[in-house]
Amino acid sequence: MYRLLSLCMLSLLSIAVLAQVKLPRLISDNMVLQRDTKLTIWGWAAVGEKVTIHFIDKTYTGTTGADSTWSVSLPALKAGGPYEMEITGSNQLVIKNILVGDVWVCSGQSNMELPMERVKEKYPAVIANSANPAIRQFNVATTYDFQKARKDYESGSWQLANPQTVLQFTAVGYFFAKTLYEKYQVPIGLIKASVGGSPAEAWLTEGALKAFPQHLETALLYKQPGFIDSIRNRDQQIRNNWYQTIWQQDKGLHDTSPWYDPGVNTANWKTMPVPGFWDEHGLKGVNGVVWFRKEIEVPASMTGKPAKLLLGRIVDQDSVFVNGRFAGTIGYQYPPRRYELPAGLLQPGKNTIVVRVINNAGRGGFITDKPYKLTVGEETIDLKGDWQFALGTTAPPLPLATFFQYMPTGLYKAMVSPMLPYRIKGVIWYQGESNAGRAVEYRTLFPAVINTWRKQWQEGNFPFLFVQLANYMETKDQPGESDWAMTREAQLKTLSLPNTGMAVITDIGEWNDIHPLNKEDVGKRLALWAEKQAYGDQQVVYSGPLYKGMKVQGNKITLQFTSTGSGLMAKGDKELKYFAIAGADKKFVWANATIEGNNVIVWSDQVPQPVAVRYAWADNPAGANLYNKEGLPASPFRTDNW
Repeated sequence: MYRLLSLCMLSLLSIAVLAQVKLPRLISDNMVLQRDTKLTIWGWAAVGEKVTIHFIDKTYTGTTGADSTWSVSLPALKAGGPYEMEITGSNQLVIKNILVGDVWVCSGQSNMELPMERVKEKYPAVIANSANPAIRQFNVATTYDFQKARKDYESGSWQLANPQTVLQFTAVGYFFAKTLYEKYQVPIGLIKASVGGSPAEAWLTEGALKAFPQHLETALLYKQPGFIDSIRNRDQQIRNNWYQTIWQQDKGLHDTSPWYDPGVNTANWKTMPVPGFWDEHGLKGVNGVVWFRKEIEVPASMTGKPAKLLLGRIVDQDSVFVNGRFAGTIGYQYPPRRYELPAGLLQPGKNTIVVRVINNAGRGGFITDKPYKLTVGEETIDLKGDWQFALGTTAPPLPLATFFQYMPTGLYKAMVSPMLPYRIKGVIWYQGESNAGRAVEYRTLFPAVINTWRKQWQEGNFPFLFVQLANYMETKDQPGESDWAMTREAQLKTLSLPNTGMAVITDIGEWNDIHPLNKEDVGKRLALWAEKQAYGDQQVVYSGPLYKGMKVQGNKITLQFTSTGSGLMAKGDKELKYFAIAGADKKFVWANATIEGNNVIVWSDQVPQPVAVRYAWADNPAGANLYNKEGLPASPFRTDNW
């Protein structure tokens, strides 16, 4: 009987807990509610349960429906706060420190996801002075779902900007928010929902994928029960076997003395310059493990203190040892290598730095044009130059693992769907690198993302502001074709959709890094578009020159532009650069170009009968210098459709 009564009491308690009012994670302490629009507060409770909300001296009620969901409408509110909200049903919840302001969704791939922590060396003063309770972020953790659209997130909370929390803010989003707040003094809430490497199709609904049959077919395949588990298990087994093999065969780990030991005999080691790729120094086509070692002389003034070891970027993985002690490891190629060394690790005189590099596929080594140095306070030791190296083991290339989060519709269902009832000001978007090999498709795929999100949010044509691809990869001596230029054109064409905006950043990329560190100018240029599209500023110059049309006059072509601001200029030089011209033979050559009013005149003695002009048409149009006098660069363009 006692056991039966206990079970009954537990059952009743469970029912009571299930009946309690619950809230989605977005509706929580420190949230920012969108101003000047009708709001929805929603959650879950027992069927038929009455829910009451008390907020800013007013009371609102709603009733839980048959699906256990309730929602309560609030009228449009002016910017302000902080406020508290009481939500009462069978239980009572209190949400504290609420602000009313503007909410922006920050989405796309890694360049939007990239946090302030990754750029902290570039912006130390900004981070130190970042404390501002009016700028907040909700971080949506990376997840995916192919079965159904989710109703809530499994984790996440609103964080106020300060020198500690801001390190996890999206860097682009933070500079965007900071710029807008400084101008309008309105609270800004950022919802960061970005996934590194994600293609546009991952952010589409299943219905929208019907216009892209190949992506719909993939989505339906991943929807099949057990399909993901089978691939995951296969991939994991392949990776486990690969890493186990290189661990067992790595001579640097199983020699008489491990190769990170300062006393190891390196008489037979060779040398190669660092930074650089090892395929240029006798290891062509080698994947596996290569050990690098450098001895340095450290003055007594640099010892007894914490130190910082900067090793640029390394392809693909590295483990670092200083004087035989493990100093840190990073498992993939993109993050900057910044290792903090404790006081006492460095010693006066000879010190050894050893780097064990694992390369999975492609070229292994150290990325050039990055910092390689040891610093203590103001003192620095340059680590570039010859390093000793030895081959630990070779291995066949490791097959690329399946990234489920890149598959069509998975990110939309898991990361976008739960926030659809939450009212927003607009979206800022930085994506396209992962679609750059399919630029023609992107002409329709990217607009489909914008149209789909607007349809699903049911807030009309809210501002959708995006970043055009930065300049990247090596420069070319001659005009030619470019997937990245084609993708930038697809982005440029997307401006035909209402209430969109495009930040041009072909002047602030890095040739050897798909993640350029200058995120401040990206955020500021997006903010200029927001000032125009979201805040109605009719005076702001929000864009650099955009190609409008052309006219052939003899052996010259006259180009017309919009968004010329207070006039066109050739930045940093008297001559315009990166214009190319062609005749009917479609063979482009570098051209002369000069500014006349708000037009640009282009010609070449090699092309007496010109037909078409291209500007900055390359993966990396470094040196392209057509700007308006407000300092905003012109978008790359072409007049042809070849």
